Amino acid sequence: MTPTGFDAEAATRAYIDSLGPEALERAAAYTTGNHWLMLGGLVVGVVTAWLIIRLGWLSAIERTFGERSNIGVFVIGFAYMLVSAIITLPWTIYSGWWREAQFDRTSQALGDFLAQSALGTAIGAVVAPIFLVLLYLFIRKARKTWWIWGGGLSAAAISLLMLLTPIYIMPLFNNYEPLPQGEVCEAVEIMAIEADIPTDRIFVFDGSRQSNNFTANVAGVGPSARIAISDIALGEASLDEVRAVTGHEVGHYVLGHVWSGVILASVMSVVLFFLTSILYPGMARLFGAQPDIARASGLPVLVFVISLLSGLAAPVFNTASRMDETAADQYSLDTVGLPDALASALVKTAEYRNPRPQDWEEVIFYTHPSVERRVRMAMEWKAENMAEGETQ
Repeated sequence: MTPTGFDAEAATRAYIDSLGPEALERAAAYTTGNHWLMLGGLVVGVVTAWLIIRLGWLSAIERTFGERSNIGVFVIGFAYMLVSAIITLPWTIYSGWWREAQFDRTSQALGDFLAQSALGTAIGAVVAPIFLVLLYLFIRKARKTWWIWGGGLSAAAISLLMLLTPIYIMPLFNNYEPLPQGEVCEAVEIMAIEADIPTDRIFVFDGSRQSNNFTANVAGVGPSARIAISDIALGEASLDEVRAVTGHEVGHYVLGHVWSGVILASVMSVVLFFLTSILYPGMARLFGAQPDIARASGLPVLVFVISLLSGLAAPVFNTASRMDETAADQYSLDTVGLPDALASALVKTAEYRNPRPQDWEEVIFYTHPSVERRVRMAMEWKAENMAEGETQ
């Protein structure tokens, strides 16, 4: 029975409008700017690839170790990661820190941002070359069908990273601790037990170190899978909001969205590698590199082509992600039954994600349904499922 006089559309407008026109305008400007950053990142990628190729350092390494040397590929990968990080450092500071600070999305000191960026680069400079050694081995051995083997390699690498990252990588950047004892912990543990999730897999982390955003996430696979709630969310949310948000994250866990994401990424890797095999020779000539994709000295071109294709494929990934987010919202509503708490928690995320985008903008750029769409879903659930006197 629908609550007497309850209008889901009017309730949705009220939630979004509660932010005020200034905050809505700021959120729209921030979100639109993020979309332009994608184009800016593409331009930076072009310049970086062209510059590294023109410097000739990777070709010199290749000549030193030999064109088919696995050690040479590792050294090239290591050098590329470091050199590209240095070249793009101004852009990294602007896009990852300065602009975030301008919009009050971070309180992180520049020194800490640079230190964490350096740590990320160091990890990448060790991990990525291992993957590249195997990838180029497949390229040289399989030749015309390397993209199939490369897709399988990507699937294995993604799964391994998903398994190891929560245990060994994420704690290098943030401190993860069990939820502190209290009513929040008790409520969350009850939800976890009902969903057959070990209670020791729910954490709070100091997300405020990097961001002021209201957020939570599910990460890992198998024994490393875990639900993590930012201290920002934990500090700003009411008990019901924590329960609603946790219900959403539990939904991701129970519905196996991490695994479906791994499968999608693996399949798309095969497609992207196939297209790369076709486009690479022409792109290499444009950058002044050898058109033979088996030459590791052309790594900057390979990375750029894959990045370009990944950007073009973003709507596919985003559509799948929005479907998962909608399913997780539905899980929270059906199991926790707190539509207003979910709606008010979602409104907090609208400060950094335009809640009222154009439809085309949402399809192309949004990894989550718009906040307005998600709040409307919660209000429609409320209208359909809660009898008068039972509403929040």
